[in-house]
Amino acid sequence: MDQRVAVRFDVVGTVQGVGFRPFVHRLATQLRLDGWVCNSGGHVAGAVAGPPEAVRAFRQLVRTDAPGEARVRKVHLTALCGSSPVPGSGFTVRTSTAAPVAMAGPREVPPDAATCGACLHELFDPADRRFRYPFIACSDCGPRATVIEALPYDRDRTTMRHFPLCPACSREYTDPLNRRFHAEPLACPACGPELSWEGLRGEAALRSAVTCVADGGIIAVKGLGGYQLVCDATAEAAVAELRRRKDRPAEPLAVMAPDLRTVRRLARVSATERKLLASPVRPVVLLAAREHTPVAAAVYPGVRRIGVLLPTTGLHHLLLGELAGPLVVTSGNQAGGPIVTDDAEARHALGPVVDGFLGHDRPIRVRYDDSVAQAVGRAVVTIRRARGLAPGPVPLPWPARSALVAAGAQLEHTFTLAERRSAHIGPHTGDLADVASLEAFTSAYRDLKALTGIEPRAVAHDLHPGYLSTRWAHRLRLRRIAVQHHHAHLAACAAEHGLRSPFLGVAYDGLGLGDDGSLWGGEVLVADLAQYRRVGRFATAPLPGGEAAVRHPSRMALGYLDGAEPLGTPRPYSWLTEPFVERLDPVMAGAVQSMVARNINCPRASSAGRLFDAVAALLGLAGTVSYEGEAALALESAAGARHARPFTARIVRAGGLWVYDPSPTLSDLLERQASGEAVAELAAAFHVTIAIATAELVGRAVQEGAPRTVCLAGGCFVNRRLLTDVRRRLRAQGLRVLTASAVPLGDGGISYGQAVVAAARLAKE
Repeated sequence: MDQRVAVRFDVVGTVQGVGFRPFVHRLATQLRLDGWVCNSGGHVAGAVAGPPEAVRAFRQLVRTDAPGEARVRKVHLTALCGSSPVPGSGFTVRTSTAAPVAMAGPREVPPDAATCGACLHELFDPADRRFRYPFIACSDCGPRATVIEALPYDRDRTTMRHFPLCPACSREYTDPLNRRFHAEPLACPACGPELSWEGLRGEAALRSAVTCVADGGIIAVKGLGGYQLVCDATAEAAVAELRRRKDRPAEPLAVMAPDLRTVRRLARVSATERKLLASPVRPVVLLAAREHTPVAAAVYPGVRRIGVLLPTTGLHHLLLGELAGPLVVTSGNQAGGPIVTDDAEARHALGPVVDGFLGHDRPIRVRYDDSVAQAVGRAVVTIRRARGLAPGPVPLPWPARSALVAAGAQLEHTFTLAERRSAHIGPHTGDLADVASLEAFTSAYRDLKALTGIEPRAVAHDLHPGYLSTRWAHRLRLRRIAVQHHHAHLAACAAEHGLRSPFLGVAYDGLGLGDDGSLWGGEVLVADLAQYRRVGRFATAPLPGGEAAVRHPSRMALGYLDGAEPLGTPRPYSWLTEPFVERLDPVMAGAVQSMVARNINCPRASSAGRLFDAVAALLGLAGTVSYEGEAALALESAAGARHARPFTARIVRAGGLWVYDPSPTLSDLLERQASGEAVAELAAAFHVTIAIATAELVGRAVQEGAPRTVCLAGGCFVNRRLLTDVRRRLRAQGLRVLTASAVPLGDGGISYGQAVVAAARLAKE
């Protein structure tokens, strides 16, 4: 008999729910190996026996040829003796076991994956038994994170357990040569979930929903991770009515297009953007709108970019196929809150907004909104990490010695669970400002903790005592680790790039509490993953009325004009400021100016984001806002890609820090505005000026010995023009410039940054 070897293999990573067991079965069978494979805990285990060269090939290929959605972290082989597979016994898939495998770390939950090409072909093939079946899926696509109730990943531990397999599906499920072999979301019209619409079922339900949208109506569609609001994206009246009913006056709405050909009619699309749109993640991608796009102007008022995505499920493909045009597909929620998942809650919360519900009878286990991304050159910037990405793990440069949870910030909220070298960023919750958002956060935390098996012993949180996330952290009976907001931003960027050595960081956003008790937002820090020191900042200005200044950029403008930090530069002359003040309500303007003069309810902030707000107000682009970042987005859109002569950018030394003084910038802006220069030119000039000021702040720090690797983070860098120009100017200084890609630049990445800092501090104890 030929020499044989037998080994047990343990595979750690995202290897459940991604077709890994069928892949192992095919691989072992091709190599003529005997043995078995099963899901074990949250990982995969098995045994193979055969010729040494075949076993060596198996070990190599199980890592390098794994399914596209799999992420293999480790493959560990152990020699077997008495319990080795019997020669000629073949290879089988065994029943899963809850026992953990060797080297077990946190269990990894696979994200949902968009409908694959093979399923899409079947969906529109009249000869196929799944023709026009909305819930079509296989081992390569379909719901995962939104249906999993427990690991190991088997049908009876998902919400698909409510749908016993019919004989035809059962044959596919047990056939090693079928791509639905052990595909847990497997279903068909005979045994799977069914559509519903106001008493109608199946195809009749779909037809009625399509008719409603075609007639200008608004419907709620039960998607993978929650309800979505849908209407005709080309119908101005329908979009305006959706905005009115949802009380969402200005924030851009996402548009779903049936295919890339349609996307090209709506917007200009680069090669990077095409790849991003067609990826299994299917994020909303921010694209430059074409001048004569058929999309209604009310979809993206006052901006130049449209958020576009391709269909993610069979149901979306069917809707788009019937309506033959782009649809608005936006989150089914109340402004700023979490997406609705429960059927009864949807009826209550969304009933006043929609004309009907296109639902189904498969429960949604966990809410996942759509991910949002954009391309900046050939780089991808994640704005919201949600469906298709979360809760997939992100590496930790320093392993977490103790399991921990990071509570996140207040806006764009996420939390992160971390243990060993893996961090798992939870679902996007929205703005953590009310009971519904807090309940969504705590529910998602319980679910992800149970799925990953991570039991935190420490909690990382923001410095701000008023954040609901901070209050939640204080209620836990765990060791608390406070992490400064902007350090967390920068640590998230550095950690994604595996950076453990010191770096220079530029963090620009709206507001975050500094370690001195004041509000920060335009910061230059020298840091590593455990600590930091401030070396530069923007000058401070008062926020008249506190939160009211965030909602009313005109207040912020008055704060800069009347109360900017005195750094040796005179404030703009009154004859320059009078035209702006005269545009405002005189009672409001007088009250705000009095507040600033008397320093009543005027907290000061060194915020880049608030300076953008002030300039938008001065240029007449945004006096009030209805969502975070609206004024800055209007300013970016006005600037476009045009070249412009910059304003004065003055850098001074104050309190041991390099400080950008915006007063000369604002004086220049007002003088050029008074001379009749166009708003677009002034908006572009402001962007150039901030990039120049940033490059000088960084340059001064480097001259004093700061590291030559620079991390850029914070919500202001979602501004493509700002990010591109700053990155170009820093690279021209010979600096290495890093930005986050897998982790959001804004507050959605804060929890990951908090986890990184906490892990680094624990590792140094």
